Amino acid sequence: MSQTNLFIPFSLPIIISFCSIFLSTQAFNESHSINSWCQTTPHPNHCMHNYLTGDEHRVPAHSKDFRILALEAALNQAHYTQKCAVELENHSRSRRKKLVSKDCCKLVNNTVLQLNQTLNGLKHNKISDFVAQTWLSAALTNLQICFSGSGELNLTDFVTQIKTSNLTELISNSLAINNKFFLKSAQDSDQNDGFPNWVTKKDRKLMVSDSVYSRVNVTVSPAKGSKFRTIQSALDYAASIDRGDGRFIIYIKRGVYRENIEIGYDMKNIMFLGDGLRYTIITGNRGFTGGFTTYSTATVGVDGTGFIARGITFRNTAGPERAQAVALRSASDLSAFYACSFEGYQDTLFVLSQRQFYKLCYVYGTIDFIFGNAAVVFQNCMILARRPLYGQANMITAQGRGDPFQNTGISIHNSRVMAAPDLKPVVGSVRTYLGRPWQEYSRAVYLKTFIDSHVNPQGWSPWGNTNFAFNTSYFGEYGCFGPGSGTRNRITWPGYHVIKSPSEASQFTVERLISGRGWLRATGVPFIVGL
Repeated sequence: MSQTNLFIPFSLPIIISFCSIFLSTQAFNESHSINSWCQTTPHPNHCMHNYLTGDEHRVPAHSKDFRILALEAALNQAHYTQKCAVELENHSRSRRKKLVSKDCCKLVNNTVLQLNQTLNGLKHNKISDFVAQTWLSAALTNLQICFSGSGELNLTDFVTQIKTSNLTELISNSLAINNKFFLKSAQDSDQNDGFPNWVTKKDRKLMVSDSVYSRVNVTVSPAKGSKFRTIQSALDYAASIDRGDGRFIIYIKRGVYRENIEIGYDMKNIMFLGDGLRYTIITGNRGFTGGFTTYSTATVGVDGTGFIARGITFRNTAGPERAQAVALRSASDLSAFYACSFEGYQDTLFVLSQRQFYKLCYVYGTIDFIFGNAAVVFQNCMILARRPLYGQANMITAQGRGDPFQNTGISIHNSRVMAAPDLKPVVGSVRTYLGRPWQEYSRAVYLKTFIDSHVNPQGWSPWGNTNFAFNTSYFGEYGCFGPGSGTRNRITWPGYHVIKSPSEASQFTVERLISGRGWLRATGVPFIVGL
């Protein structure tokens, strides 16, 4: 006992000292190792900070491990940001603050959802690198829309807690990490990449066959005595029943439906089937000058995966005087619109995020009337510029790619760019452009499309009186024709491209941009895979 008692005092400092050295060496090695990984990301300091302050210190064994580690860090931070958004909502008193906080809460919640499904999908090898890049792109876009909405209502400081959470930087890091895998893998194949497992073979003819009417789940009609006289009541019914993951078809009979509709993320595989775009019309009149954010002006907002619409007009009648006024806002992944019309003035069609496809559709508007950060293809569509307010110019597209690794863009393929009837009498006094850069890495192209004479010879417009995104945006034209298609007098920005290579143009096709070979075949919408 006495010998043991004498031994401890002399040995313990040595042991403690040795452990301290060992632990500090281990911490240094871990820190050094994670630092080398973090230096490969766009925001290394945020990467390091979240690793060093995290609950677990796991040094990545390989690049796939690092991808998972970065996603876990982003998801943890997203949960923190979610709490910040809830706090905003709880402390909102004014109407403007309530609108912004409601938008941001929903958008942050959706970001958590996107990150969660990406992490689970990659961990269990259930999704491709392409799908992961799509969902990560959407996760980042949600935050950007929250911030832009607060800016619109002069409430930038109100969302400071969300902005300073550094979630955007962590998602940007994940995009950059996953991009290396995304570039190595084939973006599309004849296998199941992008083919949602909830789509059955029975869905394949829904868009073009009359047999769809025999599969209708509920019918909406404005006639007295109808069980469902509003579209919202039919959606509420669909939400109240256990319908599994199958397609739920809502047949909307001819009529004008004055509703503002939201289809949430939990409402998957909804189909709106109309009696034709001239006869089934969903309309609203919310405008920005009425105190709304652009996001909340939408007549119809869709988030649920796999949304399909056929033979419907989506309309916003706020008019040009009320500025931003969205007819349809879609963040629905694997969504398709066939023989539909989208009618408004400024900001008519908000292609917010995810993979979207429009076939044989009409889009009417004035300023930025196709805008957002989806990966979206318009095929065989009519793009119609309307008469704006005096002194205004028309901008067809305003693409919102804010990160160089987002796999997003607007592609207008085999379509027609025309003047609407109300613009034709004054077409000589109104400038119309193919698009302008909304965000730093904006990306929009026109492929084999007829461009009429109302389009300004410069083709593309700057954002205001600035040189914003001249170098970083990507605007392109390939094989276009018509009196307004000449490229001799087009802009000379580094970001503008007269595309001559079919391989370069093919990046913006159904096959490459939206990985559509699999999932579009399932919807039954006819499409051209390549150029």
